[in-house]
Amino acid sequence: MLPSTRTTTVTALLGGVLVAALAACGSAADQARPSPTRTGSAVPAEQARAAAPSGLPGMPPVLDPRDVYAADHAGKLSPAVKDFPSRVYVPNTNSNTVSVIDPATYKVVETIPVGHQPQHVVPSWDLKTLWVNNDLGDSLTAIDPATGKTGRTVEVSDPYNLYFTPNGKYAVVMASMDRELAFRDPRTMDRVRTVPVDCAGVNHADFSADGRYFIVSCEFSGELLKVDTEKMKVVGQQKLPMQGAMPQDVKLSPDGSTFYIADMMAHGMWVLDGKAFTTPKLLPTGKGCHGLYVSRDSKEMYISNRNEGSVSVFDFAKNKLTKKWHLPDGGSPDMGGVSADGKVLWLSGRYDAEVYAIDTTDGKQLARIPVGSGPHGLAVYPQPGRYSLGHTGVFR
Repeated sequence: MLPSTRTTTVTALLGGVLVAALAACGSAADQARPSPTRTGSAVPAEQARAAAPSGLPGMPPVLDPRDVYAADHAGKLSPAVKDFPSRVYVPNTNSNTVSVIDPATYKVVETIPVGHQPQHVVPSWDLKTLWVNNDLGDSLTAIDPATGKTGRTVEVSDPYNLYFTPNGKYAVVMASMDRELAFRDPRTMDRVRTVPVDCAGVNHADFSADGRYFIVSCEFSGELLKVDTEKMKVVGQQKLPMQGAMPQDVKLSPDGSTFYIADMMAHGMWVLDGKAFTTPKLLPTGKGCHGLYVSRDSKEMYISNRNEGSVSVFDFAKNKLTKKWHLPDGGSPDMGGVSADGKVLWLSGRYDAEVYAIDTTDGKQLARIPVGSGPHGLAVYPQPGRYSLGHTGVFR
């Protein structure tokens, strides 16, 4: 996350934290959880239904209890998105624009003016709309992914990030500076319920396999929240066991047993038992650990290390890091997503006004594309999946 100018106090805090993040170089002992169940093989439908956890009311049933990303594999485009042109939508935080990249040519084909300080481009739960989160503009701008044209702009306070409950009932605005989770109608964006929080910098999240709770990172106070989805209530809160921790992206393991939380000050990801919500362990990855992206076959996770220009690769079955790819000439890989066919990892270059296209087979840089200033939470679209949980594209 870049420094926000919403208040002088927050600006000073963010500036100090980011300077420290660039200078810090720490690690902790690798104490990851036991290896999760291997994913990728199919199970009979009857067996899957019997073994699947009882989900949040109204949530589409879990397809495979061993792989929450079973609907996200290559080629499984929903009928709702199959005719959308393939594009990469890049919010340029400092330029107040969205750069639109054609992934076939690696060229910017359009630059769309939006609101003040766009942070993320978020697919809606029903997959039909892309929402640009204009954080300091206090608004959401809709983009039609069928045409690439902007639609309405809706007034929403402090939309740093945006998620959707797995049953599609609510949008959840991560109002970082307002210190609240705002549950809203996913179509009108009218506020339904406000959940105040006493941690600083709520910004990223992911939901449990059954959708009944979600884990939220609090960037500026180094804390985690556990939120009951149906009750819309914080049911757990803990301080990360490291001075100056700065948690970022959150991602659930394919088997649903573990949450991983990137931390750009701890230079690794925290490994958390979400159900027990006990103290997590740190797995070092690289300086400025930031974004987490699961491969199309659910076997690996790509981890962007923003402060060292690298991507670490975590193998779920082996429960360890197996590769590290370094960008030629360095860079600042931040947020992004995986192409629909799983062959390319797209990441924004936060401090370098560029976007990186990386081959997921060998880590080779395929392209380095100039965009606006401060590119952040880009969305690769369309992607496989039945519905969107938000952020830059978390699908199930």
